Amino acid sequence: MEIAQLSQALDDIFDGAVVHHGYTDYIRDYEVIVYVTADPRSGIPPVHLRYLFKYCVSAEVRTVVGPDIWRRSLDDRLTDREVGPDLDGFVWAVRWQSLYPGAEVVADSERGRSWADRIGIPFHEVRFEMNAHVLTLIFSDLQVTEVGEGYTPFIVTED
Repeated sequence: MEIAQLSQALDDIFDGAVVHHGYTDYIRDYEVIVYVTADPRSGIPPVHLRYLFKYCVSAEVRTVVGPDIWRRSLDDRLTDREVGPDLDGFVWAVRWQSLYPGAEVVADSERGRSWADRIGIPFHEVRFEMNAHVLTLIFSDLQVTEVGEGYTPFIVTED
């Protein structure tokens, strides 16, 4: 994937809502599910997009919630949609993160270049900045597809 295409794909989800991120169940690729809306007057319906970062060799997540807020946010009731909003602290129960200030390609990524040299295919680095986490990925390719509301990345079956 060309850098310009990658940058455009990230721009397309600016200020969306990240509703899930994690490695796929086969643990090679990393997916980010984003709920994207447009101004209702545009007539463009909201959509859930799956950003599949293929051949993901590194996924780093760190909090941007400060220690003072964390201290006030340890109560498990803040993970409950019904109770959480009435408590003082970070309400984890919202189950989504605002993709703001957004996602960007890390220009001239040394880590991407290092993996490309070792594996023999292009690698890129992107950084997602959200209201609770910063996510940094090193990967080779990106596939974007629409998924339905309620998409579940892990399907567990009983044998």
